[in-house]
Amino acid sequence: MVQLEFLDIALIVSFFALILFVGLYVSKSSGESSSAYFLSGRNMPWWLLGVSMVATTFSTDTPNLVTDIVRTNGVSGNWVWWAFLLTGLLTVFIYARLWRKSNVNTDIEFYELRYGGKPARFLRIFRAVYLGLFFNVLAMAAVTLAAIKIGSIILGLAPWQTVLIGGAVTVIFSTFGGFKGVVYTDFILFFVAMGGSIAAAWYLIDLPQVGGLSNLIQHDNVADKLSFFPDFSNTELLVTLLIIPLAVQWWSAWYPGAEPGGGGYIAQRMLAAKNEKHAIGATFFFNIMHYALRPWPWILVALASLVVFPDLQSIQNAFPGITPDKLGEDLAYSAMLTFLPSGLLGLLLASLAAAYMSTISTHLNWGASYLVNDCYKQYFNKTASEKQLVRVGRTATVVLLILSALLALILQNALQLFDIILMFGAGTGVIFILRWFWWRINAWSEISAMFASGVISLLINLTPVGLVLFGDNDGLFESYLKYPFVVLMTTIIWLLTMLLTRPESESVLKSFYTTAQPGGPGWKQRHKADIVNETPWSVPFGIVAMLLGSVGIYSAMFAVGSFLYGNLVTGGVLTAICVVVAALLFKLWPKISRTSAP
Repeated sequence: MVQLEFLDIALIVSFFALILFVGLYVSKSSGESSSAYFLSGRNMPWWLLGVSMVATTFSTDTPNLVTDIVRTNGVSGNWVWWAFLLTGLLTVFIYARLWRKSNVNTDIEFYELRYGGKPARFLRIFRAVYLGLFFNVLAMAAVTLAAIKIGSIILGLAPWQTVLIGGAVTVIFSTFGGFKGVVYTDFILFFVAMGGSIAAAWYLIDLPQVGGLSNLIQHDNVADKLSFFPDFSNTELLVTLLIIPLAVQWWSAWYPGAEPGGGGYIAQRMLAAKNEKHAIGATFFFNIMHYALRPWPWILVALASLVVFPDLQSIQNAFPGITPDKLGEDLAYSAMLTFLPSGLLGLLLASLAAAYMSTISTHLNWGASYLVNDCYKQYFNKTASEKQLVRVGRTATVVLLILSALLALILQNALQLFDIILMFGAGTGVIFILRWFWWRINAWSEISAMFASGVISLLINLTPVGLVLFGDNDGLFESYLKYPFVVLMTTIIWLLTMLLTRPESESVLKSFYTTAQPGGPGWKQRHKADIVNETPWSVPFGIVAMLLGSVGIYSAMFAVGSFLYGNLVTGGVLTAICVVVAALLFKLWPKISRTSAP
């Protein structure tokens, strides 16, 4: 535990006061209607939404998660989430425009635009509760768990004290400010969070124990953790850390912030954009910042932690008050922060508070939007006034925070939740990609995929079936094949379900196509509905742009890493690739932005 000086306390208190002021300042306009409360009237510019996306995905559990990954599997272990760049750029160049055209209030409302009848209504309310309540509470619990660990190590706070302090400030500005309050405060939170993480990394790698960047890179505890790619001679690590994420995971898994085809709070921001171009610009900016620049301060601190705290026992020795149920590799990030001096410590704590509040406020508003727009309004009070909807939204916000805080108190580490959430969504992603472009996909496809993915994941993780199939010594398959197995079985089940059930009606299909205008050969069989695409289809150019963008952003990410490692030639070559890719994307843009018409 460290002792906060007056400067640290002043920085933290001033920061909290500023955030509360912004939330309360916009509360009047946010409370005018449910659209204003959850989408801010659909008039947000790309740069503000893009910064909000970046701020939201920078949560208190993110540096802890990255630290856990780096200490366990090295820098290359981050491919488990780096692979989601492909998903993000698919959203940028193909789906952002479609979401904005759909003009729905939430991505869950999309179900009754794309599908019809009782299956669509069931799917809408089930997904609203499933994501808005269950998954949302899980995600917020992971963020709150990280805050608990930081508060415990740095400030010596009991878990309930951390939850009470951080949660109280967040729920106030989230409840009153609505989506506008969330986005406006995100803009402030982003710069505070990034500034704090960069400053901390700069200071911590110069600690006497570490000896500067060059000594860090050459240290025995770090040398085998630096590679951007896993050891190709280790089949299990290669398949687990690189091949599965790049070949299967990015398109097959549903994960908050990286949904195939867009969704969740990313979709909420696209729906709040001024127009389609602003939706595209926001998501592109987000992906550049999220992958190319932001990971490196966390990675450097994680590497430095291997020098100062080489194992869990060293962390336990330094912080004997940490209970066994909270001891994990992810604690090393918080442990490193105790070396920061006064002033910088206050800035860093403010930045972590910013990360916490940005993510939690987004999840609260996003989850409440599902519960209000897709549950309460549709099934409990169809005649509710706008004021009533806002009131219910504010109540739901408070309830979600309480539930996530209670769950956080019994969890152990961030990677634990990441794996659970990832496995539960395995195999559903391909439907989210294809449902815009293939008329034959129906509501039953999605329903069967959701249940199949969840049930199969539970069977192989919590029952003897998993030991028979994937036991460490005598299982039928290698343990790293768990995820592909869930994807394969889920895909077979939803395809069979789709073929055995009726397609959506002509009226539903025509209404959806007329609204979203997705285009493509997947709709040409619906000639009776007169929805054949007659203009050049922009999606193939979008796929080319996605691949180019992926090369460019990965090159930028590894260029930064190469410069930090002292590999100037490699960094220069990768930078040149970024420039070439940017030029190619600029030339390709007119073809991508062309709108397909019915």
